[in-house]
Amino acid sequence: MALRVVGAGVGRTGTNSLKVALEQLLGGPCYHMFEVMQHPEHVPLWSQAVRGELGNWDEILGDYVAAVDWPVASFWPELVEANPDALVLLSTRDSADTWWTSAHNTIFTFMTADLPPEMHEWREMVVAMMRTRFTDRLDDEAEAKAAYGRHNEAVRRAVPEERLLEWQPADGWDPICAALSVPVPDEPFPVTNTTEDFLKLRGGA
Repeated sequence: MALRVVGAGVGRTGTNSLKVALEQLLGGPCYHMFEVMQHPEHVPLWSQAVRGELGNWDEILGDYVAAVDWPVASFWPELVEANPDALVLLSTRDSADTWWTSAHNTIFTFMTADLPPEMHEWREMVVAMMRTRFTDRLDDEAEAKAAYGRHNEAVRRAVPEERLLEWQPADGWDPICAALSVPVPDEPFPVTNTTEDFLKLRGGA
């Protein structure tokens, strides 16, 4: 595994737009929670990671040039260490309120929806990951916002300034391209998986 970008930002911070953008810039696939859903064989591997039992990150990420979003974001310390030359990209929103509104209306609600049986193992993995590496009170606005703040501050404290890029969706291409020393594309930065997009994709879940 030789990731060029380790995404430390949690879900609903523009991570799917980042996935699309990084794949264009780096010419290879970028991991995202959507990849977990498309590769159910990864779910037990992530469960092993949650338990601290995953022997080799290549089993999940060996074919990828970048990784963003949950569950990757919860394992940023391990992945930063395993990829010493990678840029660490901390994606955030303009406020904890903005992030909470988006997360609560999409992924947190989806996690408690009536999911089909084939997604039960996925949900168990995500719930265990959140409980051990974020918060077990996702339905508590104040606690979820506090967990979001703790997560971001932990990244800022641990990652050297020269390796860390803090980015928000409104920042677009320029800071990412500068950090990766690649040309800025002559097209708008991709905007994908808005709350409206998510709800349409999940049938209103």
